[in-house]
Parts: sequence; C-alpha cells; structure tokens
Amino acid sequence: MTTDAKILSALRENPDGVSGAQLAEQLEISRAAIWSRIEELRQVGYEIEAGPHFGYRLVSSPDALHADDLLARLAGTLAPPKIIGRDIRVFKETTSTNDVIEKLARDGVKEGVVVFAESQTRGRGRLGRKWISPADKGLWFSILLRPNLNPQETTQLTVASATALRRAIILETNLRPEIKWPNDILIGGKKVAGILTELSAELDRVKHITLGIGVDVNVDASELPPEVRKIATSLKIESGEKISRAELATEILRELDADYAKICVGKFSEVADEWEAGCATIGKNVTVQMGDRRICGRAESLDDDGALLVRTEHGHLERVIGGDVTLEK
Repeated sequence: MTTDAKILSALRENPDGVSGAQLAEQLEISRAAIWSRIEELRQVGYEIEAGPHFGYRLVSSPDALHADDLLARLAGTLAPPKIIGRDIRVFKETTSTNDVIEKLARDGVKEGVVVFAESQTRGRGRLGRKWISPADKGLWFSILLRPNLNPQETTQLTVASATALRRAIILETNLRPEIKWPNDILIGGKKVAGILTELSAELDRVKHITLGIGVDVNVDASELPPEVRKIATSLKIESGEKISRAELATEILRELDADYAKICVGKFSEVADEWEAGCATIGKNVTVQMGDRRICGRAESLDDDGALLVRTEHGHLERVIGGDVTLEK
C-alpha cells in the first residue's frame, strides 16, 4: 500500500485518534512527512481533526473514489483481498474501463487489478449497447482475471459476479435485488446494475477475462435517458437515500474476491445454489434471442458450467450460454 493508504487504514482502525508519533513509527517516516500527507488528504476532501490529546482523527471522507482510500478500506477488513482488489486504479474519465483493463492485460499485469472511472465516454453493455455513466454518480469499473478455466466454463464467472454483486447491495442498502440471467441486477423489475464479461481465449484455455460492472448508485431519475426510465433505476431512487459509493465499492470487491476464490477451487455449486435462490429467471417463462434464433420456454436451472437450461414447449431441454433474455409475464 502507499503511504496515504496506510495512513487512512490506521485512522479507520483507530476511530478515537492516533498520534503523529505512532503513525511515524508505524510507517517508518518522519512526523513532518505524516503532517504533509495529512494536509494532502485534507486537500482532496478528507476531514481529519488534529488535537494534542488524540492526535489525528478521521471525521469524514469525500464522496469520491480514491485508490488509496479503497485499498485502505479493504486492508482494514477481516478478510483482505487475496486477488481482486489488491491493486486498484481510479481514473477521472476514460472511454471504458474495459478498454483500460484490456491494455493492462496485454502488458502482462497480474490478475486482480481493478480499474474505476468516475465517468466513461464510451461505456458499453452486452450486445454492443451503450452504458450511460453519469460522472460521480455510480460505480463503473472493470477487473482483470486470469482463471484456470476452459472457455466453456467462463459463464461461471458471470454467475459468481451477479451473486456477489447482489449480496453486496443487500449488505449495504437492505434493498432486495434479484438476478436476471445472465448479467443483470434488478430491483422491482428495473435494472440497477449490469455485468459485461469479455473473453480472450485459445481453443482450450482462457488467456484472460475482463469483467466489467456498472452500478447506478446515486443516479437521479432525471439523469436516466428517457428511453430507459421505464426499465432502469438506481439504488438512490429505490432506497430514497444517498449511498456511499466508496463503502459499496469496498463491499462489492470483498464479495467478488470471496466468490472468485470459490470458482478457482471448483466450488461453483455453492455459488450456483445462492444464485438460484436470488434469481428472477428460474421458474419463469422466457424468450431468449440468440442472433437469428429464438428459444421460448421455461427456465429450469443452471448446468455445471453456469449455462441456463430452458425447457421448450416441445419438451426439449435447451442449453443457453448467451443471448438476450426476456421474462414473459
């Protein structure tokens, strides 16, 4: 971790205050250097009190994403990240966080790096759709993964990501989101988050995966494009409260890391059971559009690789690994 991340971690571990001398000893730098870093943190919005009896004390944090802050929050948890979140980078603006991860992957960066952007100029969703990313209102981020999976098994990661994302939203907001296969998180039938998995693979092995996630956190109804207002929502709209993006981001990364660990050791069945319990698709009549082909039937379950099993009106069991799914009413 950087010096700033270590300072923020120490401040959070000691809410009643920590002395400059203690920080200097812990970080092995001078008290003057500690004071300088504290001043820099204040300049970017951290309210840090100083007093002779308690030292330094963190009062509040800005509504912004800072890599040092996210690293500090994760380091201070009971289960610091093993892979996802051990390296975090935040951009004020980029075309798409998936684009940044693709470049990092080509440069040989280790898996687990997470790239956030406060806004995207060309954010994208599945099937080439545009993802609107209002500045400072959501979580727009991507993760580089290098799992030991064959290409047919990578649907497991989309399933695990949806499960982790749903769990984190519940923990942070008490809302009750549902999963729509394969990549949407819904609240009250409206989309609040989406997942985009992009794959680089050879015939029998995955080279790397770019896992992109977008969450509408504090987006107001007026900021949603008119064409999606009937089908999209945000956590703020649904809860009636402004949500701490940094706290939610920390929880999401923690849950993603835990579920990714299960996938890597062959425990997909545990993830799949939780997925089915929170899924709005299983047991429903669905229409799946896959290019020029359309499948209609009842969604029954997931298979061992995370594909959706649909029983058609003719009794055939179709294995669906992608496509545009519509829930029939």
